[in-house]
Amino acid sequence: MKPISPPVVFFLLILLSSATAKHDSPSSSIVFTTLSRLEIAFDIYALPIHLHPPSISNEIQITDSSSVNYNGHFPSISTVQSLINGTDSTPPSIYLVYVSERNRSFNIYLDALYFDAPSLTRSRSALQIPIRIQLPLLNSGESVDQISMKDKPTLVGHTLVYVSTHENSSVPRASWAAVYSTSIKTGETRRLTPYGVADFSPAVSPSGEWTAVASYGEKGWDGEVEELSTDIYLFKTLDGSDRVRVVEHGGWPTWADESTLYFHRRGDDGWWSVYKASLDESVVVIQRVTPPGLHVFTPAASLGCKNLIAVATRRPESEFRHIELYNVDSGEFKELTRLVSPKTHHFNPFISPDGIRIGYHKCRGDHNAYKTRTPLLLESIRSPTPEISLFRVDGSFPSFSPDGNRIAYVEFPGVYVVNRDGSDRRKVFSEEAFSTSWDWKRKGVVYTSVGPTFSSEGTKVDVISINVDEDDLSYKKLTTGGENNAFPSPSPDGKWVVFRSGRSGHKNLYVMDAVQGEKGGLYQLTEGPWTDTMCNWSPDGEWIAFASDRENPGSGSYEMFLIHPNGTGLRKLFQSGLAGRANHPWFSPDGKSIVFTTDYAGVSAEPISNPHHYQPYGEIFTIRLDGSGIRRLTHNSYEDGTPTWVSKFIDPVDVARPNKGPGCEFEDCHWLRITQNNGLQVSNLSASKPQCGA
Repeated sequence: MKPISPPVVFFLLILLSSATAKHDSPSSSIVFTTLSRLEIAFDIYALPIHLHPPSISNEIQITDSSSVNYNGHFPSISTVQSLINGTDSTPPSIYLVYVSERNRSFNIYLDALYFDAPSLTRSRSALQIPIRIQLPLLNSGESVDQISMKDKPTLVGHTLVYVSTHENSSVPRASWAAVYSTSIKTGETRRLTPYGVADFSPAVSPSGEWTAVASYGEKGWDGEVEELSTDIYLFKTLDGSDRVRVVEHGGWPTWADESTLYFHRRGDDGWWSVYKASLDESVVVIQRVTPPGLHVFTPAASLGCKNLIAVATRRPESEFRHIELYNVDSGEFKELTRLVSPKTHHFNPFISPDGIRIGYHKCRGDHNAYKTRTPLLLESIRSPTPEISLFRVDGSFPSFSPDGNRIAYVEFPGVYVVNRDGSDRRKVFSEEAFSTSWDWKRKGVVYTSVGPTFSSEGTKVDVISINVDEDDLSYKKLTTGGENNAFPSPSPDGKWVVFRSGRSGHKNLYVMDAVQGEKGGLYQLTEGPWTDTMCNWSPDGEWIAFASDRENPGSGSYEMFLIHPNGTGLRKLFQSGLAGRANHPWFSPDGKSIVFTTDYAGVSAEPISNPHHYQPYGEIFTIRLDGSGIRRLTHNSYEDGTPTWVSKFIDPVDVARPNKGPGCEFEDCHWLRITQNNGLQVSNLSASKPQCGA
């Protein structure tokens, strides 16, 4: 192999300018939970398609274990080489474009990997340390107003096509996800999705002329958390023109040729399956190509073998999703990743233009020479508000001690306390619990709710206080009867605790004595045949914020309200559309704003393309007490929730969690668990050379 001169010209093609903003003095921090996110350590891997059965020795880890890397695309060599303007460097073995969550935000990267021998003949140990050139393809210095999630990139010619959420839809419960194109040479970016529309999962046709997307069109999101019931639209990649709907009810499109699309949908029989759309000027013919009896989804077509598609599957006999090849003509499956990593989830396959390899992402492990991700207590997220640092915590329902030095949080089961630097982590309560809050006056006293979550009014749940500084970790039961007493929040003078209770047959708010509990004094703050819950007392003592479905009891829709502790001044602060959710309010340290989680920004990606989230939506927002200044803080396709706001500004750097091993313990989408088996036979074909019938 010729000596490699790093193509410095790549760097000249990347837009490096950054917008500057006047920053206020740092003042506070917001910490929130994302379900299982800190357990996810994705990297992109590849297997040769035509060596069968596959083994761990010929699986290649492509990305470099830097943060979370996923949703890849193999661009053609000619596409990337055209950007190098004729450099005489030896072409790399692999080009990869992919999404990466690193440096506290999202970006899309291009990796070029060089190996000193053909990949199919080298041992696994020799494949571990490639020569790598790695470049961000979008402006890494984007302004705070451009912070967004990026997804599903495709590089075609000099143009990058991808999803971004940086533009506000300005409509409650409407997704901010839209498709954009960016010229790698000039940095010019164009929105291809019409305003007022959400587009997901773009796929560019082989010629580059057309882009297919899964889209709501103008009908909008109906709150569905499993299948989005999108349609497939086509438009011109150049400028988004000539937009037309070609498939009703479909997602995750992929092109086999200029007139053939594959996509997935959940059928009337309950099985996710792949369908084929044959496009014609006058008619679109749709046929189901994968059988019932197993879930098949996120297809990727092979340009070299038009009868061959790569798919993710969930078979009834397996708890894991795996990548398989499916022959559309013969109806036969060929297993791939189950033979390599049987107890690991594999996501969102894609095939190289030459049909030689199949890519996917999964959790990286300890069996390779790459470093594993350091387990974190706090992961720093790029904040759109410079005076506020933003963190994801490895736990649920976090809250800070009044001095800002300790964090209480919940794992299921148990309540924990840890120093802000990750040291001295202790379990302070062993039973099932949820929610935490610290007493403002009595040092070391933490309140929590003991019992099951998401339960009826009569379920046994009680509020307790724990003195976490006492050697015996004594705790006091503050409520009696156990009628779902939960979400305690103390008053700033240390005298009272507001909480929700189902003792009347409905979940309403009550206030009790902070030391003696309801035996020392109790009064009902709200009353009605609805649910008032998730309450938080303001630092100045003037207001209690809470979530309620009082405008549509039992609907699952929650608005955010304010009330004075004496029961006066009730008013609605925020509503996320007619059927939306606004939950878990928490006051800012100055009492002038509230942080909360909401579905105001809808869904940012097809839920089936991710690991399990109970609700694949929910971002962290702030709002002023007068209802103005609503601002989105987080952008991702996960479930963000239970935020807290602390008066101390925490330096925006990750905080390690000592004494915790690598994670990657998360579940697949719960709604894919179907146990019936219709007797589908799995073909375990082998092939010694590339052939379309493999």
